[in-house]
Amino acid sequence: MIPRIPTATCRIQLREGVDFAALTARLDQIADLGVSHLYLSPIFAATEGSTHGYDITDPTRIDDSLGGAEGFAALAEQAKARDLGIILDIVPNHTAFSVQNPWLADVLTHGRSSPRARHFDIDWQAGPLVLPWLPAPFEQMLTEGAFRVRDGQWMFGDLALPLAPGTNATDDLRALHEAQHWRLVHHVLERDGITHRRFFNVTDLIGMRVEDPSVFEDTHALILELVRSGQVQGLRVDHVDGLADPADYLDRLAAALPDTPIWIEKILTGDEPLPDAWATEGTTGYEAGRLITRMLTPAAGLGRLDDAWHDAIGPTPSFADTLTQAKHEILDNELAAERMQLSRMAAHALAPVSEVEPGPEALREAVTALLIATPRYRTYVTARGAGADDRALIEQVAEEAAKGLRSDLVVRQLAGVWAEPSTPAQQAFVTRLQQVSGALLAKAQEDTAGFRWTRYLPANEVGAEPDEATITGPEATEAMARRRVGDMVLTSSHDSKRSEDARARLIAASHLPEDLTALDQAAARMPQAKGVDPRWRWYMVQTALALHGAEDAGERVNTHVEKALREAKQESYWTNPDEAVEGRIADLGRALLEEWDRDAPAALTRLLERGQALILAQLMFKIVMPGFPDVYQGTQGLFLALTDPDNRRPVPWDALAAGDQGDDIGAVKARWTHCLLALRAQMADLLHDADTRVQIDNAGIGLTRRAGKRQLIARLDLPGGAAPADDGAAILDWHGPDGCRVHLREA
Repeated sequence: MIPRIPTATCRIQLREGVDFAALTARLDQIADLGVSHLYLSPIFAATEGSTHGYDITDPTRIDDSLGGAEGFAALAEQAKARDLGIILDIVPNHTAFSVQNPWLADVLTHGRSSPRARHFDIDWQAGPLVLPWLPAPFEQMLTEGAFRVRDGQWMFGDLALPLAPGTNATDDLRALHEAQHWRLVHHVLERDGITHRRFFNVTDLIGMRVEDPSVFEDTHALILELVRSGQVQGLRVDHVDGLADPADYLDRLAAALPDTPIWIEKILTGDEPLPDAWATEGTTGYEAGRLITRMLTPAAGLGRLDDAWHDAIGPTPSFADTLTQAKHEILDNELAAERMQLSRMAAHALAPVSEVEPGPEALREAVTALLIATPRYRTYVTARGAGADDRALIEQVAEEAAKGLRSDLVVRQLAGVWAEPSTPAQQAFVTRLQQVSGALLAKAQEDTAGFRWTRYLPANEVGAEPDEATITGPEATEAMARRRVGDMVLTSSHDSKRSEDARARLIAASHLPEDLTALDQAAARMPQAKGVDPRWRWYMVQTALALHGAEDAGERVNTHVEKALREAKQESYWTNPDEAVEGRIADLGRALLEEWDRDAPAALTRLLERGQALILAQLMFKIVMPGFPDVYQGTQGLFLALTDPDNRRPVPWDALAAGDQGDDIGAVKARWTHCLLALRAQMADLLHDADTRVQIDNAGIGLTRRAGKRQLIARLDLPGGAAPADDGAAILDWHGPDGCRVHLREA
């Protein structure tokens, strides 16, 4: 029987050669792993050639490229025969901004009169829908004869756009263009000229207005059918913070699907709690992965690593200052359009306020200050006003935002509107402010500051805080106590910056900081280091350590360096890349890997050996701690990967099937994964009700689950520490070559 709350899940990324038939062929192997549910990426019709499925074009159809409705029904039937449930990833926030999207095509044809116009988050007051799809300015392309009309469509290149009925009876292309419900513009204008709500700064994704009940019904009809028919047993909601009102959305979804477990992709910042009133089993687990990393990171070792980092790269701002600077740059560039829209909306929101009469620059300044000062993804203020927690946060943000301004009047008035919106214009401003604050933090922290402030890459993870990389035993115990039974425990995903095993190797640097320092100093003496900024040299030493020994490591370093530098947005940019700088840094990374393959230095060997213990300890804590574990595809064995798309490489299923034989760390991990997942099923009652205590000291890290007289004790013992005496029967026991011991016992 399939449990309502999973024993464990196996996350599968569909597409790029993995369709329903291919997955069905692997069901026996996945079931043998010991999971209770498949956890699938989106299955709905997406743009042609989509590699991930989050660019949905039609939420009413299952993608034919995956096998269509019949293929999914067959997969669901075969999964159920093996007692495997299916958790489906759904994307209520956005669909593809593409003519392949039939609803959007209808809007392009009929404009605001289209029955689908209300489905999309479009600012019609700003004029026709802006399409920033041109490779050059419109007038230049018109003069060059790049446009033509054929079969009632506007054509350029391979793209065909629908024309409004009755408008194509003219030879004047400029006039014809002016008569449409859309406007074609040069792609560079997406920075500050778009008229639709995007997913973060991804212009090719358009926000959906699922807060409208009719839009919810249309976009969720197939989802509800799949659950009610028994083909799907749970849902994962992508990017819940992008929605206008997450709580209302979850209530509506729960009412439509009572007794169906729902998980949300939600990044909790610092000690931010998940709202108790939300109708969800819990999060998808970024905070769990962060907690494990912090448990495994010794404060003293990180302090020595911090000193070495500063010695290597010279003076550097704090992470807080780095993040603040990144936020300003993102608002000036990637999210400039969103800030311009918010400034206009702020003017309307303050129109009835007699105490202030702000001009455009005062509004832009106030909106900027409030967004910069917001420390979390967002608040959750509705037309009913702010709750106590959000009100306190808004007051904190207003105080921080007011610092350094020549006048804080507009900031404080807008903060008052934020806490108590009383008109439709004020509610519209607050809703959009809350949606943009999350996009800003994501782009500034994960995708910018995280590639600039690179002291210790294991802490530069989705949902983590680079400057809060350690934790004490009492703090970890308190964090464990806050976890729900239905919370997912995630250590790798398609969004991870580094896979769990690559991250564990890097955590070893906090145990042996002198060894990472030695590798960096040796790298500095290599001829390939000439002309490479010490910041990027330090980064590449960590990257080479994470990927050493992996298949095609050198080629993958090339791809990763391109992404890392362009995300950092200092030496190179997606819109203006400096391939010479990228090439020098990639050359250093490849040279490191090649040299280490020829003659591994002792420092590297020690780091890799400590990494083996940390890989197993991370796995053990993940499966034993409160919540339930998710096994990202392929991570039952050794899985070394960098940022997306590297972490979506094809899964070596055949190798994994025979990969638990031998003494290498991949084989040991595979055996332990099977054993621990079986144990989790056998001890479900104990693990459901057990208290959790974490002990962290010089001897190692221990996690104890206790219910009555029964105890399950998971420990990482470090060399030289006075580890506690063994209690109870050993379930798993591994002794590393460097003197580490990882073991699980029942007492």
